[in-house]
Amino acid sequence: MTYRKLTLLLVLILAFTIVQAQNKTGSILFYTDEVKLTEKPVAGLHKMDLTNKSNLFIKVSLAKPLTAYLSELAPHLDKDSLSKVGNYQFNFFVDDKLIYHTELIPGAPRPIQQQKDTVWTKPLIDNQHEGAWWSQSAWNRFIYNGGDSALTDGPHTLRIEFRPYVKTPKLITGNIIAEGTLELLVKRKPEINLANTKLSPVKPYNDLAVSKEKFNIDTIKKLRAYIEANVFRHITSVVALKNGKILFEEYFNGATRDSLHDVRSVGKTFASALTGVALRDGYVKSVMQTLGEFYDLKAYNNYSAAKNKVTLKELLTMSSRFNGDDDDATSPGNEENMYPTDDWAKFTLDLPMDTINYKGQWHYFTSGVMLLGSTLDKVVPDGLDKYADKKLFKPLNITKYQWVYTPQHVPSTAGGIRMNALDFAKFGQLYANKGSWNGTQILPEGWVSESLSHQLPITGRKSEYYGYLFWNKTYRANNKDYEAYYCSGNGGNKIFVFNDLVVVITATAYGTGYAHKQADTMIENFILPAVFGK
Repeated sequence: MTYRKLTLLLVLILAFTIVQAQNKTGSILFYTDEVKLTEKPVAGLHKMDLTNKSNLFIKVSLAKPLTAYLSELAPHLDKDSLSKVGNYQFNFFVDDKLIYHTELIPGAPRPIQQQKDTVWTKPLIDNQHEGAWWSQSAWNRFIYNGGDSALTDGPHTLRIEFRPYVKTPKLITGNIIAEGTLELLVKRKPEINLANTKLSPVKPYNDLAVSKEKFNIDTIKKLRAYIEANVFRHITSVVALKNGKILFEEYFNGATRDSLHDVRSVGKTFASALTGVALRDGYVKSVMQTLGEFYDLKAYNNYSAAKNKVTLKELLTMSSRFNGDDDDATSPGNEENMYPTDDWAKFTLDLPMDTINYKGQWHYFTSGVMLLGSTLDKVVPDGLDKYADKKLFKPLNITKYQWVYTPQHVPSTAGGIRMNALDFAKFGQLYANKGSWNGTQILPEGWVSESLSHQLPITGRKSEYYGYLFWNKTYRANNKDYEAYYCSGNGGNKIFVFNDLVVVITATAYGTGYAHKQADTMIENFILPAVFGK
């Protein structure tokens, strides 16, 4: 063989070797603690016990950066464009059966990481930092969409595969670029000894007496034990009032009776209550008043006759034609676009209208509720802060609370007001009392009736409705239906109003897929059976 032929052969072998290396499937290793890439490599786990308190981290090693794989699927796009239309597809298998797959929304991980990283580490489960990473969100969606049912107590094999995908607009998925397997011994069903589980003593609290009505104590003990065992995660309080009196109150994860809870969008409903008060006092003439009566809308961007005609009622029922939808990451009016601005009301009033997709139907629009509060602040005496304290909180004997404020220092009715659980229960009881508290009519009875009504069906949900910033749903327990109107906030925070029963659940499971579902499970499987069961 000549020298030239030998050289050519070596070049071909080297090229083949490089191609093979580039096409090699990467690895996913598993750990119970955070992995530092700067430290000496640590061998991954082959098996582990999975309990409700377990943490699970992954270390991913790729043959080349994600962008290189995306480029193979859409070679006509540059690297910056690829990060806008592509990402990882996560595939979760239990016992060799595909349970769930999800395409991560473009943008997380960040484009620079997609373009450079070949090794990275992230949590799937991190109980101390819930909801902090997109990887946790992917895991929670897996649990919510079949993983919970598949991971029954006992031995299982978990396999995770990553593939690249682009959507332009057709979804194109590539080959496996990383995979890993972990043998699990699932131990998520706690062993409960009710004899060792004690409920908290109940004492009177500002205007709330202790109820003497009977309930199934063992069922609430079991609920408490499940929360302590992390079956229901990141719960901070569960409080129930029966006929306006404290039936039980339980606190968890460091919270106490005096803790102020960040209940996120539960605070939206306070905007509804304050609208009713302002209507009674004459500062608002009607819910059919339009934004054009409060603002010079021609001074804002995207003026239109449709914007001029938006009513307060449409803000109360989340049915305005503003192009804003928090469930759509690409929506101009998504709340995440509002928070970085220095004037939230202006941000909202500047939004374009969507008169094609939104024709009076419900769509979740946080900025609109914030605008409702800012509008009230313009018309009530001394501003909304003092007005709410004088007209709502003091009559309810609520003295310790914290608003979140807009950049203009207006109480933010987008959400985030903090109170203790019993004061939130008072707010729910006010509606159960048809607006009355200790003989004083704080809210007009007619306003309460309108608020707790089926104003609109909730888009995408069967037999669920929306009132004036109240959600409506019928729960099933004891082979009976129980209709509830409720306030709801990120993390699984709720104030439920069931006629003569008010229940408050506070939690810090922010950004998780299971938060609201676990609150519903607590209501249907524990609280309603305990209170109304035979």
